[in-house]
Amino acid sequence: MTKYLSAYAATMITMLAIDLLWLGVIAKPLYQAGIGHLMAAQPNLVAALLFYLVFPLGLLLFAVLPSAAGGWGKTLATGALFGFFAYATYDLTNLATLRAWPLGLSLIDMAWGSLVSAVASAAGKAALDRF
Repeated sequence: MTKYLSAYAATMITMLAIDLLWLGVIAKPLYQAGIGHLMAAQPNLVAALLFYLVFPLGLLLFAVLPSAAGGWGKTLATGALFGFFAYATYDLTNLATLRAWPLGLSLIDMAWGSLVSAVASAAGKAALDRF
C-alpha cells in the first residue's frame, strides 16, 4: 500500500508543482490574452484542490500502474495520451460551445496537458519502482 501512496504522492506533487509554474508564470500572459475576459479574479481553490487530487489519481490508475511492468517509454506514452485526451475534452468542448474561444490557446493547452501528464506519470513510476 505504501508504494501506491508514494506513487500517487509523487504524481500529484509533480503535477501540482509544474502546473503552478506553468499557470502562474510561464503561460499566464497567454491565458490572459486569450481568455482573460472569462477568468475569475481569484481561482476557486476548492475546485483546484479537487482537480489536483483527482487528475493524478487518474494518471496513476490509467497510465502509471498499467505500464509499471513496461519500460519508461510506455509510462511516458500512456501518461501523455491520458493528458492529451483529458485536456482535449476540455479544450474542444470550449471551442464547440464558447464564443471566441481561441484555437491557438486550445492547441497549446492540449500540448501542455500531454507534457505535464507524461512528466507526472514518470514521477509516479519512479516512486513505484523505488519500492
